[in-house]
Amino acid sequence: MAQIPETEASQQRAAVTLIDTGLPQPADEAAWLAARREGIGASEASAIVGKNPYMSNEELWVLKTGRRQAADISNQACVQYGHAAEAPIRELFALDHPEYTVQYGGAFDMVRNPDFPWLFATLDGRLIEKETGRQGVYEGKTTEILRSQQMEKWMWKGTDGQTHGRVPDNYYIQLLHQLLATGWDFAVLNCRFRRRYADGERAETRCYRFERDDLLADLNYLLESEIEFWEYVRQDRRPPLVLPDI
Repeated sequence: MAQIPETEASQQRAAVTLIDTGLPQPADEAAWLAARREGIGASEASAIVGKNPYMSNEELWVLKTGRRQAADISNQACVQYGHAAEAPIRELFALDHPEYTVQYGGAFDMVRNPDFPWLFATLDGRLIEKETGRQGVYEGKTTEILRSQQMEKWMWKGTDGQTHGRVPDNYYIQLLHQLLATGWDFAVLNCRFRRRYADGERAETRCYRFERDDLLADLNYLLESEIEFWEYVRQDRRPPLVLPDI
């Protein structure tokens, strides 16, 4: 069998395009963490509306006003796995979805809302729909399913009694926030599930696409909520606690 030259093989493997975004970006992780303290990131937005399973809006306010530093979770196994898997999962997405040009702006690809620069998102990737030229957000996730109950937040039962797929509330709000930060037309969540069974481990990938035009009411609600929350931060006033749905 003929050998493919290494340069050609590398080009064939590189389904994702590394780009220069042309935007000012943090130089390293320390600068990125410092920038995050000066605004609201996508993974934090769900806390503002009571949809974050790990943090309340009051706890987020405590962090943003500098009363406490965020815990370092970088040594957690699930976090390390997610970081290591991010690039290959993005590459596989690009191979499986040739309808998009998939771009990567680097580890600190931070995009800010032009009207509210404290509202920003650090992107896992950028998408261009080849047929239309429209631009979208790419968000990659990994999740480990240890119990069947963990899949319930990814499903809902309709009035017809059938089970349908859904996205957990905190991930959905993360996508909304990313659309607010970028102003782009759509967002895609690409999630790789790992399931453990008695006879071994299995994996599957699911993709969920959201159109901006279908989300206008939710986008407006989230933007209003974030503006209100940031005023509490700016004025150093503790916000009323928002309780999650039971």
